[in-house]
Amino acid sequence: MSKFCVFSSILVILPVLSVGIITYKYSSFELEEEFTQSSQKIIEQVELHVEYYLQDFEITSLKIINSPEMGNLLRLETSSEYDRTLSDPALKVLKNSEYSRNDISNITVFLDNGIIIDSLRERNYYPAINIKDEYWYSSVPGNGMVMLVSRTLKLKDKELPVISLVRRLYNPHTLKPVGMLIIDINFKRIEEISKMVTLGKDGYFFILDSEGHYVYHPKYSKLGNKVEFMQLTNLESGKSGSVLIDNNRKELVSYSLSPKLGWSFFTAAPYQDLRVGIQQIRTAITWTIFISLIFAYLVGFYSISKSIVRPIHRLRSFMKEVEIGHLNGRVKVESNDEIGQLTAGFNKSVERLSNLLEEVYVSKLKEAEMTLNKTETELKMLQSQINPHFLYNSLETIRGMALEEGRENIANISSSLGKLLRYNLRNSLPTVSLREEIKFCEMYLKIQMIRFEDRFEYFFDIPDDVMDFDVVKFSLQPIVENCFMHSIGENSKKIKITINAQLLSKSSFNIRITDTGVGIKEEVLKELKEKLRNNSTSLGGQHIGIMNVHQRIRYLFGSEYGITINSTRGLETEVNIHLPIVDGKEVKE
Repeated sequence: MSKFCVFSSILVILPVLSVGIITYKYSSFELEEEFTQSSQKIIEQVELHVEYYLQDFEITSLKIINSPEMGNLLRLETSSEYDRTLSDPALKVLKNSEYSRNDISNITVFLDNGIIIDSLRERNYYPAINIKDEYWYSSVPGNGMVMLVSRTLKLKDKELPVISLVRRLYNPHTLKPVGMLIIDINFKRIEEISKMVTLGKDGYFFILDSEGHYVYHPKYSKLGNKVEFMQLTNLESGKSGSVLIDNNRKELVSYSLSPKLGWSFFTAAPYQDLRVGIQQIRTAITWTIFISLIFAYLVGFYSISKSIVRPIHRLRSFMKEVEIGHLNGRVKVESNDEIGQLTAGFNKSVERLSNLLEEVYVSKLKEAEMTLNKTETELKMLQSQINPHFLYNSLETIRGMALEEGRENIANISSSLGKLLRYNLRNSLPTVSLREEIKFCEMYLKIQMIRFEDRFEYFFDIPDDVMDFDVVKFSLQPIVENCFMHSIGENSKKIKITINAQLLSKSSFNIRITDTGVGIKEEVLKELKEKLRNNSTSLGGQHIGIMNVHQRIRYLFGSEYGITINSTRGLETEVNIHLPIVDGKEVKE
């Protein structure tokens, strides 16, 4: 009997101890992994909200820069030409933009010739000339892209922490940098987003910029300061993960880097809080082993066969069923001894396994649905990035005002632009004939001829048998526009733009647009080709028009069609549009 007691003890201790240790290790890993994954999902959601939120301010900055009032101010060569007839309309534009949103605290135009326009005016107690001495001023991109920095506005009775969207300003005629536009955004919306992040009792959320300065932190005193931990400044770009910070309370920090904003998003929680559940599991397993051993000694003497042998056979049969995938059955528990507990635990494990398989299946279905919704949303976003009705009505108003003032050239330009917009609004078909597309492309070129006079010339070489083929609507004008953006402004020689088309086979044809401008820089060309090859959904940068056309072609006709680019620096740039020969009605269907 003593041998049986020893044998029974071994039979109980070893399995339960093994299960306990494995469960403890697995649970410990799972709890940390679950917290990390949960934190990553929270960060990704916050990151997406913040990116979309700040993109609205990029649009606001472009509206300010492209306003006629601001254009007149940016054309000034020296401050001696400056007068209030230029500054007052520009200030009105800034105030209208500020009043349109309650999360804009101030807008400042800082010109290199000494002219400063500040929508806060006398309420701003921080001299605008000091902006040049701030750490970020020399780092603002020179390619027209925006930069986001953390600053503090000084008002009469308080200091207001803000996020400043900074963009270089350029003379619209010479395309030379002439100053800086600074839009100060308060933390109302970002605080609302951040407060939705729940990380337990002592967890918190913060944001760092590309230089490691705090952009957002629950403690405002840290805003603009350098982060204290070097581990958080040497993270690999474009990655996400977690790292353990050995500060006074040892925190587990999860992070994600946003390539669009150049910011890093972080969540931090005390590591000890994560260990509470693990310690409870360890205590529960320890007590389970202890109680099971005592119970085995008390019961094992009386019902060896009934309590051990038969339940084991039944459990073995059910395990074989589980091995072949039958998870619906359960083993009947007839006793409360160690074998009964083992049987009940196995039933729970099988039930949990069944639930996990069902959750994985549902998760995969949701993931597939989200992918389809994302694709549909991207297509709609590409086709409607601006409200053309507003622009058309505005151009008609400008045309009427120009005719009243006797400015026929302005009226003609406004009328032509209105026709281009009406062409875009006229029908919902995604394709038009090449003949119609060329007609409105030539109208665009004539508008540019008024602007640039004899600085360029253009030619069309289109066979008649190609004219009636269907092309993606508004596909030529964005590409031709790039010829002016990247050639006319930095080239003194006369530019030649040529558009021709030719059949490639019975099922496809090609449209080629060439210009004899300065060409595209090698690094820019390499990046653009990579985006075209990967069908990138990022539409930022100077080539948004080409990417837009390329993606619409691929969405409509497939990945074998689209745009390719070749350029020789200092000589020419060539853009080829490969399209199928299809019926426009088929495309609509």
